[in-house]
Amino acid sequence: MNASSELKLLSPAKVGPISLSHRVVLAPMTRLRAAADDSPSAMMVEYYRQRASAGGLMITESAHPSYDSRGYLGAPGIYTHEHVKAWRKITDAVHARGARIVMQIAHDGRQSHVDLSGGNAPVAPSVVPYDTTVFTQNGWVPNSPHRALELDEIPALIRSFRDAAARAKDAGFDGVELHNANGYLADTFLQDGTNKRTDAYGGTLEKRARFSLEAVEAFASVWGADRVGVRVSPSGQWGAISDSDPQATFGYFAQRLNDYGLAYLHVIEPRVMGTETLIEGQTPVAAAFLRQFFSGPIIAAGGFDRDGAEQILQRGDADLVAFGRWFSSNPDLPERFRLGQPLTHYNRDAFWGGDERGYLDFSTYAESVAA
Repeated sequence: MNASSELKLLSPAKVGPISLSHRVVLAPMTRLRAAADDSPSAMMVEYYRQRASAGGLMITESAHPSYDSRGYLGAPGIYTHEHVKAWRKITDAVHARGARIVMQIAHDGRQSHVDLSGGNAPVAPSVVPYDTTVFTQNGWVPNSPHRALELDEIPALIRSFRDAAARAKDAGFDGVELHNANGYLADTFLQDGTNKRTDAYGGTLEKRARFSLEAVEAFASVWGADRVGVRVSPSGQWGAISDSDPQATFGYFAQRLNDYGLAYLHVIEPRVMGTETLIEGQTPVAAAFLRQFFSGPIIAAGGFDRDGAEQILQRGDADLVAFGRWFSSNPDLPERFRLGQPLTHYNRDAFWGGDERGYLDFSTYAESVAA
């Protein structure tokens, strides 16, 4: 990897009113290291502090707006005052290093278990059986059967998103992101493989988009739309998600999001390690396609290396690029890109829960050379 000061990846950018000195974004990654009450732990404070860089943008792992919206033990919450105080330690640490941080908020929907929700069945727009595993106090176990939401339950869910956004503001964040991807609740409303409703929230494309748009409006009522982002996975299959016409669905959704003047649209690409190779069986509906419909900044994510990130920026298909795995093991990733330094490989075994090992014990390049 050669040093370069000419990379667009390292040039200034803006998302809403947030000015950035480079386009390397910390992607949201589920790491399952919250405390027993779902508060961010001291480990998490250090994790985000290590990866904060002056003028950089960070997006947190999913935070849950209610106790029964969790899908994994160890994932953080944003539904109590104690959570707000704990998240404030993270935002203070990040801001002290000159970075900006956005909270991703997600209801995990049917990807859950009764042990995580006080005995209540997981919820979804419709009952479409599928099998996965979720992390509980008993380890990785099969998900519990879910139930379809009643129409009169939906307003309370939207209020929980708004309340979470307000708590994120109290905790000192710079914005919020709706996790409308990966087969979680908002995504299951949008896509017709999981939404079989025939009421105001299902059937037509307009009705299937309603839940997500109401969540966006709830966020915007707290923050202003220019500090709200939305994450989508048009080609994703995680959570047994599917749509009969993803191009129509996500093209329409992206176009509707233009009505709000959002900070950004965050798109998970079906890419492999920065190459142009699509994952077999996935539909190539991602940033390049959605650029036709969405007029604001686009963040692309999904297996990029430095060269692949630079290519998508140069093509104009994205404005920023989010890195997850490489950021997990290279806390100084933007600086390594700038100087052309080699990357430390990530520890996949430590991704989903554990202690400091494979989480906090990665050095910057300068520290590793000094050692």
